Amino acid sequence: MPAAEGTTTTTTNSNGSRHHGPPNGHDAPLSRTAVMDSLFSADATNPSPAVNRHSKSPSNGVPHHLIYGYSAYNRAAAGVTNNSVPAHESKAPRDFSLKVIHRPWSETKEKAVCAPYDYLSSLPGKDIRSQLIQAFNVYLQVPEESLTIIKQVVAMLHNASLLVDDVEDNSLLRRGFPVAHSLFGVAQTINSANYIYFRAMNEITKLGNPECVHAFTEELINLHRGQGMDLFWRDTLTCPSEDDYLEMVSNKTGGLFRLAIKLMQAQSASKVDYLDLVNLMGLIFQIRDDYMNLQSEQYAKNKGFAEDLTEGKFSFPIIHSIRANPTNLQIINILKQQTQDNGVKEYAVAYMRDQTKSFSYTESVLRDLHEQAAGMLESFGDNPALTAILEKLKVNAS
Repeated sequence: MPAAEGTTTTTTNSNGSRHHGPPNGHDAPLSRTAVMDSLFSADATNPSPAVNRHSKSPSNGVPHHLIYGYSAYNRAAAGVTNNSVPAHESKAPRDFSLKVIHRPWSETKEKAVCAPYDYLSSLPGKDIRSQLIQAFNVYLQVPEESLTIIKQVVAMLHNASLLVDDVEDNSLLRRGFPVAHSLFGVAQTINSANYIYFRAMNEITKLGNPECVHAFTEELINLHRGQGMDLFWRDTLTCPSEDDYLEMVSNKTGGLFRLAIKLMQAQSASKVDYLDLVNLMGLIFQIRDDYMNLQSEQYAKNKGFAEDLTEGKFSFPIIHSIRANPTNLQIINILKQQTQDNGVKEYAVAYMRDQTKSFSYTESVLRDLHEQAAGMLESFGDNPALTAILEKLKVNAS
């Protein structure tokens, strides 16, 4: 009669030896629990060295290959020994002490992490933020040590944000050179930018002023809100209102201008608030940049011709053109295509210039903003350096 499933029978082999096991002569499958229990049972910790590696232990019925299939460390932890195991495998586990794990961060590793950031920082730029800080210091008289930290923090945040912008905008050129992620890859570039954000935060703490920490976090939040809306409009092909656009610019571009002056005011004995002037200058800077992106030959060399059209970006002149004639869907559809065809982009620029007069409108807005900022600057007192910066931000300035 066949044995019932799960029972054990005793059979005699042709050579006269006796075999204990299921009727088919194969080892019965063992559950994972049974294997682990047997490995750590009292009998399993002292197996007889005379027992063949592939036989069963007389005390627990576990094939020895199951035991010896574990790593040397696990066998040692279970008290299992085997003379055939190399001596180096049976040693105690390596001591990973704090002196190994917490080694000083090396300059070589720092350069590897910062490589995309260092590359972009080495490219020649306008450096207007540093000039702005120096000009406002005519009023604020910040101690030199604090001023150096503030300049460094603003430069770090600006360049780190450009690394991310170029990835998010699929840009090809930055300041006339290949973008960082074309050289170092997207992942390394993003990590480098994020690393610099926190390095900048670490520098802020050196100012020893909670007001500076608050200003830093507040403006970093504003920066990401502004960038988030800019990306949302692009990715959903949603043309914002002019007011929504100006709000976005105030958060995104104006944020770092504002942060610089907030940090300076926090470190200054002066109680005069210059933030309204800074906000105006942030608007002027970005709207002029939008204008030049579609009009300037120098911008075409540095970033590519009419790059905002290729990025599908709703810039100030583009928003005006779309809203000036909502029934004409040509511009918004060109944005949708994110074309690199210069012929198509030239057509769009001509339409905005000749049909909707969007460049003329942008020029008039910039003049109004400039006059307002100049009047505000005059009320604060003579400042030739700041006046020179405002002059550079006129649309006829290169």
